[in-house]
Amino acid sequence: MAQAENERLTEIICGAALSRAVCTIAELGIADQIHPGSPQAVESLAEATGTHARSLYRILRFLASHEIFEEKGNHQFDHTQLSQCLRSDAEGSFRPAARVLHPIFPFWDGLHHSAITGESGFNKIFGRPFFEYLGTHPDLARIFDAAMSASHVHHTAAMLEAYDFSGVHFLADVGGGTGSLVSAVLQQYPKLRGLLFELGNVAGRARESLKACGLDGRCSVIEGNFFEFIPGGADTYLFRHVIHDWNDEQSVQILNNCRKVIPQNGRLLIIEAVMPTGNGPSVTKHMDMLMMILAGGIERTEEEYRLLLNQAGFQLSSITPTTSLISVIEAKPI
Repeated sequence: MAQAENERLTEIICGAALSRAVCTIAELGIADQIHPGSPQAVESLAEATGTHARSLYRILRFLASHEIFEEKGNHQFDHTQLSQCLRSDAEGSFRPAARVLHPIFPFWDGLHHSAITGESGFNKIFGRPFFEYLGTHPDLARIFDAAMSASHVHHTAAMLEAYDFSGVHFLADVGGGTGSLVSAVLQQYPKLRGLLFELGNVAGRARESLKACGLDGRCSVIEGNFFEFIPGGADTYLFRHVIHDWNDEQSVQILNNCRKVIPQNGRLLIIEAVMPTGNGPSVTKHMDMLMMILAGGIERTEEEYRLLLNQAGFQLSSITPTTSLISVIEAKPI
């Protein structure tokens, strides 16, 4: 083995440290202790956060080598564009997205289990499915809500810019979380009515969010499980970052329930990243690993979506790319 390959593989097998370090720094709130342009000494940061100064320095030095924070000398650190996103008060703060993985980080140990069985590694490590676990850990669920809003904020704007909802009269957002997406669509299309369908432990937070946006009169919230039923009455059914959470059999079950209630002239919208083909790098390939282990889900190619939809009685009619990672996958009932 040549030295270059040896060093590159060494870097890769130590790569878990980078993810873990970001999650730890986010949980500790280190970024909140540094104001841009005002470098802070590690000793001050350690005192403010109850950490070991030398260990904290080594972590920040490591992160700085990946453009997360910048060492200014004398063990002082300032922000970079990436580290500033980890501040709690940053617009669209990414801190919740990093924090949500902190208490469940051992789920990555389930990768081997997923490789052998095709099952969720999270289930193996924690003894229950991820979303069931969230339902019994309300504090983590609230961080998860904020994490999804932060992760998807650019997706929403990109979707609204790329896709025309003017032909939609009644939109059902299935598995719509706390309502950030349906709120954005309703605000841009004042004549549109909406419905948000979610589990009971999420629905209450969705009602509060819609009321705060002044949309509770235009959007109802229905509680339920999409594996059991999906409410009727809408002409368009939207699933954002839902189908990628589940394996093919589960996804077909969800889509079959949608097929039972969607009108023949209705439309189905799946908002997901479409897995690129070829050997090139892609954030979607990283997300595919997360989906496989965390929930047992899959990031799919265009052809895989086509086959999945056909199994549930839909025909893929178009894929509208956006300026973000996601595309709008539109399908019609067969």
